[in-house]
Amino acid sequence: MITRSGHTDRVTRDRAQSHRTVWIGRLATAALAFVLALGLGCAQLHFLKSASVPKRPGSSTTERGPAFSPATSLVASLQPNAQEDWTTYNRTLSGERYAPAAAITPANAATLQRVCTAPLGERAAFQSGPIAIGGTIYLTTATTTFALDAENCALRWRHRYMYQPSPDFDLKVNRGVGYSDGRLFRGANDGRLYALDAATGVELWNIVAGDVEKGETFPAAPIAWGGLVYIGNAGGDNFGVVGRMMAFDVASGGLVWSVPLVASAGDAARSWPASTEVLPRAGGATWTSYSLDTLTHTLFIPTGNAAPDFLGAARPGDNFYTTSIVELDSRTGELRAAHQLVKHDVHDWDVAAAPALVTTSRGRRLIIAGAKDGHVYGIDRQSGEQRFRTAVTRIENIEAPFTAEGTRFCPGVNGGIEWNGPGFSPARNAVFVNSIEWCTTVKIGSVAQLTGKDALPWTGSAELRHPFGVQDSVSRGALTALDADDGRILWQFQAPTPLVAGVTPTAGGVVFTGDLAGTFYVFDAASGAVLFQDQTGAPIGGGVISYSRQGRQYVAVAVGMHAPVTWRLKSPDARLIVYALPR
Repeated sequence: MITRSGHTDRVTRDRAQSHRTVWIGRLATAALAFVLALGLGCAQLHFLKSASVPKRPGSSTTERGPAFSPATSLVASLQPNAQEDWTTYNRTLSGERYAPAAAITPANAATLQRVCTAPLGERAAFQSGPIAIGGTIYLTTATTTFALDAENCALRWRHRYMYQPSPDFDLKVNRGVGYSDGRLFRGANDGRLYALDAATGVELWNIVAGDVEKGETFPAAPIAWGGLVYIGNAGGDNFGVVGRMMAFDVASGGLVWSVPLVASAGDAARSWPASTEVLPRAGGATWTSYSLDTLTHTLFIPTGNAAPDFLGAARPGDNFYTTSIVELDSRTGELRAAHQLVKHDVHDWDVAAAPALVTTSRGRRLIIAGAKDGHVYGIDRQSGEQRFRTAVTRIENIEAPFTAEGTRFCPGVNGGIEWNGPGFSPARNAVFVNSIEWCTTVKIGSVAQLTGKDALPWTGSAELRHPFGVQDSVSRGALTALDADDGRILWQFQAPTPLVAGVTPTAGGVVFTGDLAGTFYVFDAASGAVLFQDQTGAPIGGGVISYSRQGRQYVAVAVGMHAPVTWRLKSPDARLIVYALPR
């Protein structure tokens, strides 16, 4: 009985074990099926996701003015006149800012008079460099592009693009348009680049060029040539933003090439410490305009400071290719050369303005560049040798270490040579450049305390409310003439305010510019004597250009730079004022 009973118990136990095994097996099979089904379902869900949708641009409108006419369309489609027009930010792609018109001279400049004024209806940080093509002036604010009759200032059309989203740190600046074959090109502060029909103001394309969420904006005036439009991103003071130079197809806006302006490979990369999420390589942005040699297909790019701006201990080394003039093949983006003007910059001394490509009276082919460090540089284009380095403003306390208590240095972050660079007169073999004498005091923290936030300044300043330090209460400026071969100062005019406006020498032997007190000046190019001045009523911070129409020479001045925080300036609405000799 015991045996039978034991046998029965074993049989019962074996059957029960068998049932449990079958049940577990079925459960495992079901679980596996469920997992497979779930996986297939997820895969199907992935494949069923909606197609990627391009980011939507902001809203835009185009308004026609009283000077709009079908005849304008014909004129705007013509090739620019090299002798009469001002076709790009610095007049020519080589950037000399030299106007061949010679009607206005030292003998008659005192008789200049206002021909017309175009009120733009916007209170703006007006730093636009106007261009003039075929009887039409084109100029910009942060949101608006204007086309005006070049002889009477009447509105042809106005295009407004309300960019969105706005960057967290928005200076609301735009420096102008590029032009090619009847099209205008400009950047926007939502990270976009767009094209307009020059005759009608109709938007042709609008594409994403950068990441506004990181603080990348596009205030620079593009240049266009050979079927490509060139522009780089600003925002190099913001956390983790790296400057890039890009080329886009003029017809479609398609990206052709993109090159970072912070070295990331090869020997140049060793000029930086290794990049981390906490301490990324950053800086090298561009924000004014560019120059181009059409014979050698070489694009010349001025680059900004490295970041964090003032905390050099966070980025030991020379930090290539920041604070440099970088040369790229304009067709491919291939690096040809780089000339670093300020090594291991810790003062926010961007090489901001586009250089002038000149041939001097001694036959030297030079790059003439100005920087925020307060110097004008002459660089031999063939050898790369620095021919001269001339200070044009006060240089003070620049070797002093930065401390938590504060360090004052000159020129400061708003000093030296800003967005309008040197002009060159081949007739006088002279370089003319505006500069600023304005000192800054910066207090820094330690590298261990440094933190970064996307789209906000990452400077190393210990003062949250003063990321770029505190500016002195007193500032002034100077217009300096230099010998183009050796950099000797020929003459210098001391102005009561900073000088940031465009400088234009002419074949007539005069030089045009303006100051932040609103004074438009005409100088004798030979002596520096003031020949004419006119109070415009608002700070002059934009372009000052000269062009001709039907045998008459004109001077157009961008007036009205409203920048209460960065430049301590309050201005009425922006306007364009045009001058000429009496008929």
